Amino acid sequence: MKLIVGLGNYGKEYEHTRHNMGFDVVDKFAESLGEDIDKKGFHSLYTKVKYFDEVIYLLKPLTYMNNSGIAVKEIMDYFDISLEDIIVIYDDMDIKIGHIKMKFDGSSGGHNGIKSIISYLGSQNFKRIRIGIGQPTYNNIDFVLSKPSKEEQESINEAQKMAVDALKIAIKESFNKAMTIYNR
Repeated sequence: MKLIVGLGNYGKEYEHTRHNMGFDVVDKFAESLGEDIDKKGFHSLYTKVKYFDEVIYLLKPLTYMNNSGIAVKEIMDYFDISLEDIIVIYDDMDIKIGHIKMKFDGSSGGHNGIKSIISYLGSQNFKRIRIGIGQPTYNNIDFVLSKPSKEEQESINEAQKMAVDALKIAIKESFNKAMTIYNR
């Protein structure tokens, strides 16, 4: 059993902003399997899917970014999901736009959603897929809560497609295999 968490902020005003990369990737992964993330529970929108005989819970916390750990902890405890079976997807300003980076663990890197998850889980040992949104040219908060330009969105769409493909390889084969292919 696996848990794939897409980080973002819930609400129309946040849809498809830079800070909602996790939500967008998890939605695209669900769509690729013919599913919708439409159940409410665990302070989240979630659904259960099967991919290559693996049961996977897809989660989009409704707690806003800074409290994402609440939702992750609730669903982990309820379904007894272990840390090594979690993949969290989120935006990263330190990665060039249009790129993704995968890693097994580490600090929050200043990302409040990851800080919250680390705090609630009491561990940094969970897998991550980071989607590059590039460096802000103005206030960080305004930047992450804004929508990308048309040109940026094209690069982001490519990165999101790579992230979905990486998830599929990580589930079908291994996270290591996906890292070998997608970490540039």
